[in-house]
Amino acid sequence: MRLLPALHLSMRLLLAALALAGHAGVSATGHTSGNTLVRAQEIAQCLPQELVTWADGRDRAAGVTALRFVVRHDDAPPWFSATQVLSLVERAALAWSDCGLAIKVESLAIGAAVPEGAVEVLWNDARSVGSFGQAHLRSRLLALGPAAFHLLNARNPAHPALDTLQMVLSHEMGHFFGLMAHSRRCVDVMSYYDNSRGERCFTRDGQPPAGRNDYRALLATSCDIARCRALNQGTLVSQAP
Repeated sequence: MRLLPALHLSMRLLLAALALAGHAGVSATGHTSGNTLVRAQEIAQCLPQELVTWADGRDRAAGVTALRFVVRHDDAPPWFSATQVLSLVERAALAWSDCGLAIKVESLAIGAAVPEGAVEVLWNDARSVGSFGQAHLRSRLLALGPAAFHLLNARNPAHPALDTLQMVLSHEMGHFFGLMAHSRRCVDVMSYYDNSRGERCFTRDGQPPAGRNDYRALLATSCDIARCRALNQGTLVSQAP
């Protein structure tokens, strides 16, 4: 049996975030120039021709009617409280709920066992493999990388790390809904900006994202949800607890 690959926010995204962190006071949601209006339109509306991926994975139905995420706070960077992280996971789940699957989010006490069938959200450098986050689909782990966030904080403590964490959680959560390929639309939370072969993501106005701020949305966009619905409507086969 072929194992599904672990899917993660790669070193390219880590380096991009660190580059953004070099600009004091820059928000992950802030932009300069005329891209701002276009970005808002793209988040809210998905055109059929915009459903394009890098073909770096094969999308497939989640195979469940519900997903349960349990959040373990052990080993988190000290500037993230358990309440903050849980709130961000809940916010990501609420955005993905438009896909049509039922989603439950709850905290997991120190030492508590992971409920059967649940996806464990935890802080672990080994499982995140040096990146901000990594989705392990077979073992049902969403691993966050403490070292990556420590490095981000060291480069610029003023950088809005909660925004970065929100985007990471939203992105990795999307893989559990079956979105395996990464979007070529710059704004999608499931996007990669390039494919390492000189090809770049696209925006609706044909212009590259302005400035050095992150153009990517923090939550699932209209096209992220459209892909998720297409995958999962009418193809669900089992029920997660």
